[in-house]
Amino acid sequence: MDFYSNLRNKLQAMKDGGTYKEYQYLTTPMSNKSDIEKYDEVIVLCSNNYIGLCNNKEVIQAGHEALDKYGAGAASVRFICGTYDIHRQLEKETAEFMHTESCLTYMSCWNANTGVIPAIVFEGDCIISDALNHASIIDGCRLTSRKVERFVYKHSDMEDLERLLKEGERFNTRLVITDGVFSMEGDIAKLDEIYKLCKKYKAILLVDDSHGMGVVGATGRGAIEYHNLLGKVDIITGTYGKALGGSAGGFVAAKKEVIDMCIQASRTSLFTNSLPPVVAAMSLKAIQLLKRDNSIIESLHKKVKYLRQRLHEEGFEPLEGESAIVPIIVGDTAKAIRIAKAMLEKKVYVTGFGFPVVPEGTARIRIQVSDALSYEDIDYSVKAFKEVFDNL
Repeated sequence: MDFYSNLRNKLQAMKDGGTYKEYQYLTTPMSNKSDIEKYDEVIVLCSNNYIGLCNNKEVIQAGHEALDKYGAGAASVRFICGTYDIHRQLEKETAEFMHTESCLTYMSCWNANTGVIPAIVFEGDCIISDALNHASIIDGCRLTSRKVERFVYKHSDMEDLERLLKEGERFNTRLVITDGVFSMEGDIAKLDEIYKLCKKYKAILLVDDSHGMGVVGATGRGAIEYHNLLGKVDIITGTYGKALGGSAGGFVAAKKEVIDMCIQASRTSLFTNSLPPVVAAMSLKAIQLLKRDNSIIESLHKKVKYLRQRLHEEGFEPLEGESAIVPIIVGDTAKAIRIAKAMLEKKVYVTGFGFPVVPEGTARIRIQVSDALSYEDIDYSVKAFKEVFDNL
């Protein structure tokens, strides 16, 4: 069988099994409601637009001004001629926001994770990673030297983590890595316990808080703030492409030595163009808006609680959690995709996730709450869920 025939057969098998993914094309800005080709206006329950900044007028205006001032970009990686003063401003603001010494921006948090991890561990070191960490963390660990040993602890299992920390006392550096908020489960990492274990065993802690920033914590500083650990976590990675503007970009925030090593040795910085100035400017404005008025965080938290309450009233049992991610387990991947399609027919946009994104047999509908949603949007969506599930 030739290459293309093999691909066609595999793709057809996905279609036959009901697991084939198709893009939906937006034709208007992301908000509580957006237009999608073939479906017109729909309520959006699958975006990372947690605090509704994707279509914020001040964020958009900051982008316009940056485009006029800087143009499209420098057509270069940062250490050659791709660094602008707007990058420095964003990095300074991000470091202050996250209570760290320094910061380095990347094109995405995927680039941040796959860049920082291989840059800071060496022969004689080890990595200890949560079993449900994001794929970018997994790939970042895979990109380290073969002489760096890698271990995985059971999801949020502190006994298993401590066992690995004890067994790893022979290593020079033990780097513990966890998501702050787990993207498919919606649960918040036990950072208070993880931090204590890292201190006890002199390990370094790296937290990817992409789904926590702008979402959890009293002022939206994420899972680290939620656990009262601002200024204590060694390394933080995150994104501007979710709650903080919704465009693109990621970062590493840490002590100056970590950031300098990333500048010197991080391949995803050394060999990738710098963040476009327009994106940097919008991200900067998003952080400034959140610092100026964190009442949107309180408003988001109220809407998350309201959605969960309404789901329970209608007999649903979503996974528990305090983030804006509310997963409903349905088991079968094809079933999850059928539900998502049926919801679109009712003008509600959600996504069904199955294997290999989540383990086999744990397919789910992942609802994501945005402060842009009205309570009427939530009520309508829960009613639509009830109708779809009752007719399965």
